[in-house]
Amino acid sequence: MTNQSGAPNTLSGNPQMFQTSSFQHTSDSRSVDTEASVIRSALHNSVRQFSKMLKIALILTGVAWVAYVLVRYVVGERRHQRQAWQWGCQPAPRERGTWYGVTIIRDFIQALRDERAPQYFIEWQERNPKTYVTRFFDTDVFQTCEPANIQALLASQFEDFGLGHRLHSWSPMFGRGIFTTDGAEWKHQRAILRPQFAREILQDLDTEEKHHRNLLRHLLVRPDGWTDRVDLAPLFMRLTMDSSTELLFGQSTDSQLAALDGEHKRGTTVEWKSFDEAYARGLKTVGIRNFLEDLHWLYNPGHYKEDVKVVHAYVDHFVQQGLRRAEVTDHKANDTSRKYCFLDELIKETRHPVELRDNLVNILVAGRDTTSSALGWTFYLLAHNVNVFHRLRQIITREFGSYESPKNLDFASIKGCTYLQHVLNESLRLYPPVPANARFSVKDTTLPVGGGPDGKSPVYVPKGKSVAYFVGAMHRRTDLWGEDANEFCPDRWIGRKAKWDYLPFSGGARICLGQQQALTLAGFTIIRLLQKFDDIQPADHGERTRHVFTLTDAPRYCWVRLHEAS
Repeated sequence: MTNQSGAPNTLSGNPQMFQTSSFQHTSDSRSVDTEASVIRSALHNSVRQFSKMLKIALILTGVAWVAYVLVRYVVGERRHQRQAWQWGCQPAPRERGTWYGVTIIRDFIQALRDERAPQYFIEWQERNPKTYVTRFFDTDVFQTCEPANIQALLASQFEDFGLGHRLHSWSPMFGRGIFTTDGAEWKHQRAILRPQFAREILQDLDTEEKHHRNLLRHLLVRPDGWTDRVDLAPLFMRLTMDSSTELLFGQSTDSQLAALDGEHKRGTTVEWKSFDEAYARGLKTVGIRNFLEDLHWLYNPGHYKEDVKVVHAYVDHFVQQGLRRAEVTDHKANDTSRKYCFLDELIKETRHPVELRDNLVNILVAGRDTTSSALGWTFYLLAHNVNVFHRLRQIITREFGSYESPKNLDFASIKGCTYLQHVLNESLRLYPPVPANARFSVKDTTLPVGGGPDGKSPVYVPKGKSVAYFVGAMHRRTDLWGEDANEFCPDRWIGRKAKWDYLPFSGGARICLGQQQALTLAGFTIIRLLQKFDDIQPADHGERTRHVFTLTDAPRYCWVRLHEAS
């Protein structure tokens, strides 16, 4: 059989060769398949062995890590025990049944919803020893309402404690100010601010009189001499906002005028109402984040970022105005024509706009919120203790004259009115502006008392631990203030000097710089209102006390009726 060229067809003409070739091809294919199978098997075995070795390595690494942690813990515990023994410390009692802090957070959130958070702190402290330890997730938290321990935190062992988580939980809104810095940076901030709280700024109360008269526009008197039922709490919030912003920024928000029907806000291009709402929400958010301590990042509501943005934009507006004024006044040496403005004086120390804004936001809380808190709670108590109201009014009219013909309205006279100061002291004792606070150990240290069966031994506090202290609970201890500690009794201050058992404005190096400003403005407002009105009635219909608790504590309502003096 040949092909077309005549050559024999080897494929068809030689079947044996064809069969041999096919056999060889099949054999080669089988050989390749066998080799591939061997390779795959080898690779599979290698992967299995590697996986097994990796698992073993991971297990060994995990075991080593656990062993390291345990050894480190044991070594650390022994070191702490040895140090505690050397310092004569004994352990404080431990709170049980909190499920690692879960029940604490649950109860606190419920107390916030019920508007009774400060009362929750008092009850929490009352069911435990004066100093104790509670477990908060993975760490121990020390709690105390002992004056000696609080003195150590704030004064005698001040360098052993810092602000801890607050540096982060407050910073989005407050930036780097006096309430959010430690160490050298804090000393720098305080050095800048301290001169601004000189006594001279409290001497001229003409500006406060203007804001007081705006307050009266909300207290309309009926033909029978009585006002309608009125809630003083928001009125005092707006009063102190107006006076604080004028002192700080050089221009008032005029929020009292903005709240009047038919009256339009004037003077500033920044929307005041949106600022006020953002400011209030922001403080509430910071208050909750503050309570959560190192877990503050768990609470970051969607509105918080926008609230911070609004607050910063509002304050930045005044900062830019102040910086422009400074450029003009630089060319006018010894210009005394302009009234005192906190911002203008601060610009003499720094012209960094962010630093200026941070300081103003910090001081606004110190000035506005503490003063409105003091006023709200004082009138709440006066309305429920009318005998104190009448006695105080009698003294005020004798020392400061009538409403139409006032006299002696200055810092020295207000501070020198003994019974007025006793009333303010007692109000601040029962309702301190900041009823709970905390510090964090920056080194291994101690608390003076609280350890051992009798609670009189020192307590060892390792580095990095939170120490919460409850001023509100301390102010109501019957062993410190008598069996009537929960009663409003200004006469308890006769012959009594404030010590470390009374801290409405904190104490030590971080004592509130605006304390005298708050007391003076609160005293001035009380004097003018009691000159104007000779009687008061509670108008809350027996409703229980409700709190607005953010970073400070204020009454939710202060419903009263006032009678105009004839």
